[in-house]
Formats: sequence, structure tokens, C-alpha cells
Amino acid sequence: MENKILQDLYEKFEFRNILPEEAEQAAEVEAICFPPNEACSKEAMKRRIAKAPELFLVAVDKQTGKIAGFLNGLATDETSFRDEFFTEENLHHPEGKTVMLLGLDVLPEYRNQGLARELVKQYLCRERENGRKLALLTCLEAKVKMYQNMGFYDEGLANSAWGGEQWHEMSYVI
Repeated sequence: MENKILQDLYEKFEFRNILPEEAEQAAEVEAICFPPNEACSKEAMKRRIAKAPELFLVAVDKQTGKIAGFLNGLATDETSFRDEFFTEENLHHPEGKTVMLLGLDVLPEYRNQGLARELVKQYLCRERENGRKLALLTCLEAKVKMYQNMGFYDEGLANSAWGGEQWHEMSYVI
């Protein structure tokens, strides 16, 4: 069953790094997937992609050529998440051993097909090959179980007030 799901995903989607010209499209996907108080702005998304395109993994629908979902982050040597990673792309340190995951976005029409799980799996495998040791993210209480099912550990409440919400910090030893 799992092999069939993976086969379907690979038939339907191309997984790759984002292209610079897809920055606007990524910002549009982000605006659909997150409420305005949490979403990355179009300008910030463009800066983030310009600074660290290698830390964006996109799933492109092979039929439409459009981004169906993506996972993005910044590398650092820090080991605790802080809100500045969302807005200050200059915190990116390409040789950093930690990757701060900033957004897992899957458009509603592509959800519940295993796409988010596959994006996370591929991303973490790729970052292991790049010498990363730790992945951190923040999520709302409602998403804790989902990330635990992907192998993340709930560190408890995060030191984050992004978007006026209360977040959990989740970690994954790569």
C-alpha cells in the first residue's frame, strides 16, 4: 500500500529545488496555506528564496506545472527556534548544522495524499546528505501529532509568539 502511494506521488509530482522565478507562486501558495498573521509576505518569500533556494523543496504537479506544495528553511548553528528566522534571511548560514523549518505548505486540493509526509521525508534525507544534524520547527497544538507521526519530538511550548499564536517547538535529529 505504501509503495503504491509513493508510486502515485512520483508519477504525479516532480520534487526539486525551487527556481527563482517561482518566488511569487510560492508566496501565493503560502497565502492560501497560512492565515495572514502567520504567512510569509511576498517580499520576505522572495528574499528567502534569493538567499537560500537550496533549502526549498517543491512538489510540482506534472500536469499543470504549478507548485502543489513545498517545505522551506534556513540553515544555522543555533539549536533553538526564534521568530527572527521567519523575517531575517541573513540569519542563514549555509554551513550550519541545524535547519530551521519555516513552512510546510500543501495546497488544499493536494492534501491527504501523503504529499506533506513525502516532502518532509525527502527534505530530511537531503539535509542529512548535506551534513545537517538537527531540524527544528514550530507548529500549533493541532499539528503536533502530525509531526510526531513524521518522527519529530515535541519539545513543549516554543519561545515564539509569531502571529500572536502559541507554538510548540518540534525537533528531529537527522
